[in-house]
Amino acid sequence: MDKDGVARALTRIAHEILEKHKGVSELCLVGIRNRGVYLAERLGQIIKNIEGNDVPVGTLDITLYRDDLSLVDVNPMVHKTEINFDINDKNLILVDDVLYTGRTIRAALDALIDFGRPKSIQLAVLVDRGHRELPIRAEYVGKNIPTAQNEIVEVHLSETDGKEEVIIAVSS
Repeated sequence: MDKDGVARALTRIAHEILEKHKGVSELCLVGIRNRGVYLAERLGQIIKNIEGNDVPVGTLDITLYRDDLSLVDVNPMVHKTEINFDINDKNLILVDDVLYTGRTIRAALDALIDFGRPKSIQLAVLVDRGHRELPIRAEYVGKNIPTAQNEIVEVHLSETDGKEEVIIAVSS
């Protein structure tokens, strides 16, 4: 995906969210660090441009909820979670860049429950690459990209990488 492809995918996802929820009432977005945060902010802006109303956007750090934490690092880098609004009885859209095994999403669901009890939680991802290990699926997908196990989907965003693209690389 190039810059235009990413923009089109996010615009389509925003329209699908609005259609499903019939507007922004009771809607909020929470992005998973790192790139999910920027995607959630972009979705929030697109929704505002369409509807004329702001949607609360939060940031979720799942580091301490990962099931592979002990395998990743002895001293993991924990970042700030910023959900400065009430998620109780809200329709929460969890946003991430790539859906792969589902383990990141499982950790995010565990973390979100510490903040309240949303009416619903739905998942929006820029890319679904398959290879699920848990029964998790995204309601909103920018692009399905079938991959081999030895391939990596890299999402580059202007906010973090200075360029806008989605590429497939082979892991070494």
